[in-house]
Amino acid sequence: MPRSTTVIVVAGESLIDLVVIGDALEASSGGAPYNVARACGRLGAPTALLAVVSTDGFGQRLEAGLSAAGVSAALLQRTDRPTTLAVADLDAVGAATYRFYVDGTSAPMLSASALPDDASVLVTGGLGLVLSPMAQAIETVVLGAGDDVLVLVDVNCRPAIIGDRDTYLARLGRVLGRSDVVKVSDEDLDWLRPGVPPAAAAEDLLAAGVQVVLVTCGDRATRVVTAGGAVDVRVTPVPVVDTIGAGDAFTAGFVSWWRATGRGRADLVDVDAILAAVAAAHTVAAAVVTRRGADPPSLADLPPGWPERF
Repeated sequence: MPRSTTVIVVAGESLIDLVVIGDALEASSGGAPYNVARACGRLGAPTALLAVVSTDGFGQRLEAGLSAAGVSAALLQRTDRPTTLAVADLDAVGAATYRFYVDGTSAPMLSASALPDDASVLVTGGLGLVLSPMAQAIETVVLGAGDDVLVLVDVNCRPAIIGDRDTYLARLGRVLGRSDVVKVSDEDLDWLRPGVPPAAAAEDLLAAGVQVVLVTCGDRATRVVTAGGAVDVRVTPVPVVDTIGAGDAFTAGFVSWWRATGRGRADLVDVDAILAAVAAAHTVAAAVVTRRGADPPSLADLPPGWPERF
């Protein structure tokens, strides 16, 4: 299929991850939307990030990372507020637990912006649906997306920073009403629907109007849930350094494969294509977990023939 030149827009936070390694702190560029946008850019997908960046040194570092990945700065908004920080503590197997420092910082200050005329994919979620006024802005952008725009929401719950559960769930429900693909972890489902089996909770998302639910379970199979049923896509084990940015790399791999193979919103009825996109996304995520921090791969780092081989 011909490659598409249309744009993937990723909306949400950009921040700096401070990773605790022993007695040291290692700073790296981050924020789930930032990671997704940078990964899409490295995979050769035309991408723009709708986010706020600070004019401070960390903000300049964030912008430089986007530029190096080929991500458009056209939708960036700038502020003199300091860059938002996330502190990541790693456990024995490299899984990260986050604490966020957001008061008076850059990321929450996002304003709504019209999508480019050539936008075909919109990706959002995570803190973008939590922190005000950014959350209201992103809801406006999602609900205003054109009929030809595929909307993917990576729920990526952060319970420790959700102050009002009811307000968050109401906003998430409205956003899911215009979402086509929802990526959600088994831990997300446990928090969203406590006591409800994951399979039933995923089906509830379909009832909200979503076409495809992707349930990720770490190094276990990803469950693809559609109106036609559920299918598990196996994850190939790899040595893990840490899991920072793995889910974001998966998201980037999925949407980059979808656009690179010439597919759009209408093609979400093709379950075989969805399964291929998930397999391609696993390959991208596998490359990230073998490195320290959210360091997404380029096409040269992936098996020959990506994305066509899937």
